[in-house]
Amino acid sequence: MTMPRDADATRARLLVAARDEFAAVGIAGARVDRIASAAVSNKAQIYHYFGSKDGLFDAVFDAMVVETLDDVAIDAADLPEYAGRLHDSYARRPWVQRLATWYRLERGDAHAPIDAVVRSNAGKLQAIEDAQRAGLVSSAFSAVELLGIVIHASALWSGAMPEYTELTDRLGPARRRAVVVASVAAICSAGSLPTAGAGRRAG
Repeated sequence: MTMPRDADATRARLLVAARDEFAAVGIAGARVDRIASAAVSNKAQIYHYFGSKDGLFDAVFDAMVVETLDDVAIDAADLPEYAGRLHDSYARRPWVQRLATWYRLERGDAHAPIDAVVRSNAGKLQAIEDAQRAGLVSSAFSAVELLGIVIHASALWSGAMPEYTELTDRLGPARRRAVVVASVAAICSAGSLPTAGAGRRAG
C-alpha cells in the first residue's frame, strides 16, 4: 500500500537533485550518478522514471514552468505588479534563470518546443490582448512586445553577470523590486514608438 507514495517521493527527490545539478553544470555537464546519489536513489530509477538524462531535464524544466505558473498567475490589467511578482519568484528560486540559460545554450532551436512553455506564452498573450481590447492596457505596444518587456524586466537582476550583481546587491531587495515595477509601468504608459528614421536629420 505504501509503494505509490514511496515512488512519488523518489521521483520528487530525483527532480530536486536533478534541478540543482542541471542548474549548476548544465545538461552536458550533469552526471546521473551524482543526481542519484544526491536523491538517495540509483541510476536505474532515473532511467525508469525519465528514460534518459535528456528526459530528466525535460521533466525538471516542465516542473519549473508549472511551478512558476502556479506561483505567479498573470494579471494583464496590472503588468507592472505582475512583473514585480515574477521578480519575487525568481529571487526565491534562483535556479530558474540558470536552467533557462542552459536551455538556451544547449537546446536552442534544435530541440522541439516545450509544450508547457508554448501553452504558457499563448495564455499570457491572450490575457494581454483581452486587456488591451478592454482598454485596461495600452495598445502602444503589441501583446508580444509587452510580454517580452515584462519577462526580461522581471529577470533584470537574477539574470545579470556576477560582476554587475555585486553592484546591484548594494541596492537591496526592495529597491530592486521597485525598479522592475517602475520600469514596466513607465513602458506601459509610454506612447507609441517613433517610426524608423524619425530621428534622422533631413537632407
